[in-house]
Amino acid sequence: MKNKKVIITFIFAIIMLFLFSIKSEASLKLNELNFDVQLNDNGSMNVIETWDIKISDTNTLFKTFKKDSSKYIGIENVTVKEITSSMNKNFRKISQEMYHVTKDHYYALTNSKGLFEIAWGVGLDNSSATRKYQISYTVTGALAKYNDYAELYWQFVGNDFEIDANKITGTILLPGNAESKDDIKVWGHTKFLNGEIYATDNNKIEFKVDNYRHGNFVEVRSLFPHYLLGNSSRIYNKEILNSVIAEETKWANNANAKRNLKIGVFLALCVAIVIFIFFIILNIIKNIKKLLGLEKKFKPSTDLEYFRDLPYDGATPSEALFMISSGLSHSFSSSFAANILDLCLKKHLTLEAIQDGKVLKSNVVKISLTNLSKEDLKNDQQLVIDFLGKVANNNELTTKDITKYLRKHPSAINKLDAELERNIRKVEIDSKNYIKENEKVRNKHAGMGMTYLFIVFFIVVSLSAVEMSLSPIVWGTFGLLIALLILNACILFKISSKVNLFTQKGVDEIQQWKAFKKYMEDFSLLKDKDIPSLVVWEKYLVFATAFGISSEVLKQLKVIYPELSDMNSALYSYSYIHLVNSFDIGSCISSSVYSAVPSSGSGSGGGFSGGGGGGRWTEVAAVADKYRT
Repeated sequence: MKNKKVIITFIFAIIMLFLFSIKSEASLKLNELNFDVQLNDNGSMNVIETWDIKISDTNTLFKTFKKDSSKYIGIENVTVKEITSSMNKNFRKISQEMYHVTKDHYYALTNSKGLFEIAWGVGLDNSSATRKYQISYTVTGALAKYNDYAELYWQFVGNDFEIDANKITGTILLPGNAESKDDIKVWGHTKFLNGEIYATDNNKIEFKVDNYRHGNFVEVRSLFPHYLLGNSSRIYNKEILNSVIAEETKWANNANAKRNLKIGVFLALCVAIVIFIFFIILNIIKNIKKLLGLEKKFKPSTDLEYFRDLPYDGATPSEALFMISSGLSHSFSSSFAANILDLCLKKHLTLEAIQDGKVLKSNVVKISLTNLSKEDLKNDQQLVIDFLGKVANNNELTTKDITKYLRKHPSAINKLDAELERNIRKVEIDSKNYIKENEKVRNKHAGMGMTYLFIVFFIVVSLSAVEMSLSPIVWGTFGLLIALLILNACILFKISSKVNLFTQKGVDEIQQWKAFKKYMEDFSLLKDKDIPSLVVWEKYLVFATAFGISSEVLKQLKVIYPELSDMNSALYSYSYIHLVNSFDIGSCISSSVYSAVPSSGSGSGGGFSGGGGGGRWTEVAAVADKYRT
């Protein structure tokens, strides 16, 4: 049972991870974000951003700029248009801020948060598409002029940018031609060191970042001959080259150290993975040999369809449930209710449906402890008597009292269930039905199988969080590792399932219990009408309650014994059958246990909501670009 719960939890975690991945992919994703930049001799720069973007359930896209007079003066001449396929559609400018911008409209203004914002309506509230947009604007005062060099220091993508991109590219044209490419100094900054930047001509700079993850800045810094700049609005009477080189050298050394550390860790990880793969292969070979060498699973000596009696005298409902479930699981509430009914037949207690006048009260049964001696009882039923004694007042209690007690002592259910299972397992071991040593073998292999699956889960989650591109060889290595881990887990689960937990004697008894259950389910349909007497059925109904088929059995008894339908008949010698016929006591006792167990879903708060994350999906989709100071 524990293994089943772990497997279900693991599968649920995988499904939730998959669903969340789908959701993140289904909102916004840039195929490419491209910047075409023209630097002007007056210190301004013209920028054209091209967004090749997959959009789903999104109303509005936006981009913001933090105002900073030390970096630029202002942003003007903003236009937005769509260029999907051969389209060239200019958006209409509006002069007011809107959370959801009207389709094919845009605004460019200082928003309510004090940021300069460009926002445009895409009109895909309840649909998906891949679109291309061009956002053009002029940044005044973007370039600084010093005595030795002019400087561009601009963050094209900021920390607040909320959309992933397959790649970010850019081309920057200088105001004029430098005498040589060597006169152009360029540096690129991004968190994960996965970008490239070069002066590709004496008037051109190009940069590229692959596999961009949202929330990371992309920044360009360049020094170029100051004579290419005229009267910029930001002129400083000092030299800048040496201070910039010192600063950039320091950052480059730090970046190289981080890069070398990543390479070292990556190489060590690759070696560890290769060793681990080798270990897994050896382990698979070992487990296959173990699987092939296992003793064959015991099968019933006789193929029984029906068994018309208890497999042995003195059997308790808990023992029957343990065997019929092959020792894996059982319903505590059914076992508890059936034991109470059996104790009633054994004259240790009496049951009475509480009446209000002539009407039976719903789900209330009175239990009276009439014989506290436990000498004739097995350990499991002694435990039930002890439990009832704790709840009873003057040897009397009701099902409501059981519910109240369990709510005050929620651990009592688990404790009693564990003690019952421990006692029943000991009984079956002593009876040469159950193999204790094999249980350890089964649990060991099932546990190892789950361990391998959790390793797979960890690898998948880790790979999904990798912030750098991996080569096909690396992906193939991880794929091989995952496949081998899953294969080994399957082999281990197969070994676990083929281990004989029960002896041949135990397997035969399990077959008898299953055939006995089927007999009780079908006895009214059998041609051979050698039906046990009602007094025997009183005992059988106890086990029918344990198996959860008491209602069906009672219906069939009424077919064989029509007098049971007459509530005024003189059948009171069969007190238990008469009581069960009048009131579903087993279900009442079971419900008293279930109602005491607190729901795992309790707690405040509502369900999940769509949208969020600061965007303008159909509850908004958004993008933000915040420039560093």
